[in-house]
Amino acid sequence: MAEKKSWLPRWFYQLASPRWCYEFMGRLLPWFGVGTLFLLVAGTLWSLVYAPADYQQGNSFRIIYIHVPAAILAQSCYMLMAIAGAIGLIWKMKVADMVAKSCAPIGATIAILALATGAIWGKPTWGAWWVWDARLTSMLVLLFLYLGVIALHSAMESDTTASQATSVLALVGLVNIPIIKYSVDWWNTLHQPATFTLTEKPAMPTEMWLPLLVMVIGFYCFFAVSLMLRVRNEILRRERRASWVRALLDKV
Repeated sequence: MAEKKSWLPRWFYQLASPRWCYEFMGRLLPWFGVGTLFLLVAGTLWSLVYAPADYQQGNSFRIIYIHVPAAILAQSCYMLMAIAGAIGLIWKMKVADMVAKSCAPIGATIAILALATGAIWGKPTWGAWWVWDARLTSMLVLLFLYLGVIALHSAMESDTTASQATSVLALVGLVNIPIIKYSVDWWNTLHQPATFTLTEKPAMPTEMWLPLLVMVIGFYCFFAVSLMLRVRNEILRRERRASWVRALLDKV
């Protein structure tokens, strides 16, 4: 009988191999590490020194160069966690479960950063550290979802059972992502609309949104480095009885 061909690409099946993923991430890490350092240093200097002050908010607006990348990344990280969880549920892929688990603490940290910088920015802009604005509230819900995933993982001894339970929670929580994105359009909120989008011309001057774009890319590179480091550690923990892991650890 002829062998049945799969519609999935070859690289998808390579991702199912913990050893292949460990080695592949090891090759990517130096490149992303250098990119992260360059982009964040360049973006920080550009935004703090060379970008002009806002005509209304003055220099206080510069926190946008931390707040906006953090807010965008917190949502992207959650979507990746949910997608990886779905892949783990459907194809029983261990590496996908490891990615989903590794996303949670990174995403929670980034969400806290987004909320904290938003509060610091809100004080001089709105006159209050916190208001129950639709976007702020939905971002707080996002943080609670991250913390729920972390707590659920910690409460279960079985990695398989924990991955299944947290994947379901992550998938249910996806409904919060469009609420965060469109809250300023659906409700009358204090929060300003999106700073820039992929489909519309930025409302900010070029000399202000270009360093912001550099910071966004830098944050994503930093996330990639953090995620790969955590996933590689998780692979070593779960595959510690495999011969290739024992041989690797013997060399250290």
